[in-house]
Amino acid sequence: MEYKSEEDFLKHYNSNEFEKLSMTTDVLIFSVSSGEKENYRKLNEKYFSILLVKRDTYPFKEKWCLPGGFINIDEDLEDAPKRILKNETNLKDIYLEQLYTFGDVNRDPRMRIVSTAYMALIDKDKLNDDLSTNTSWFNVEYKETKSNIFINLNNGIEIINLKIKKILYEKTTDRYKYAVEDNNLLAFDHALVIASGISRLKNKLEYTDIVFNMMPEYFTLGELQQVYEIILGKKLLDPAFRRIIANKVEKTDKMKTGGGHRPSVLFKYKH
Repeated sequence: MEYKSEEDFLKHYNSNEFEKLSMTTDVLIFSVSSGEKENYRKLNEKYFSILLVKRDTYPFKEKWCLPGGFINIDEDLEDAPKRILKNETNLKDIYLEQLYTFGDVNRDPRMRIVSTAYMALIDKDKLNDDLSTNTSWFNVEYKETKSNIFINLNNGIEIINLKIKKILYEKTTDRYKYAVEDNNLLAFDHALVIASGISRLKNKLEYTDIVFNMMPEYFTLGELQQVYEIILGKKLLDPAFRRIIANKVEKTDKMKTGGGHRPSVLFKYKH
């Protein structure tokens, strides 16, 4: 059939000609929290954490998953994760970065579903414990070897252990794909999403200013160094840390006092 115009083509177009898939979005919400102080002369211990939701319906009932949902038919892709963030944390204007699209054919047992994942970074001090039900913060421990990634997620009640195999598929650019080998409590392919998100965050930490999305307005250099170290999973020598933050922070006239140690100068992000 020949068409007279694009308008004529669209008028006769049969949208049922092809099978349809569904689109969802999943959001990795990362933050850093402070634990209890074991030594009053030291800074509070920091924890790198991720927000998870316990599913109350099938499939994967009673398993943990990332906050997410279907993209509405009248909703732009970028608006879906913003809506989910607002629903889960009651926050808006949060740093949000598209991570990757996950589309393995059998990733969801219900039907053919493709998910675009996003990474959000928040300052926990802004939350006021205003979270939706069935959600929990899990502290993250991440260890990477030449061939595997090990992730431990712990909310103080349940522990999720993940083992992910790294498969080199593009040698010239040192690019890997992941395969889950051990996953006891996480739904769907969210183990892969979490591993991809942590890897992206660690890589960007040293050459961008991304870390400041998880910091309060004012902080000490010691507190900032703690955040770098807990996410990178390694101690930083002071000279190396100073090189990383050079030209990224500026000193204020404010001081942090108390806690059993000398007053410390407070810094802020240099926009």
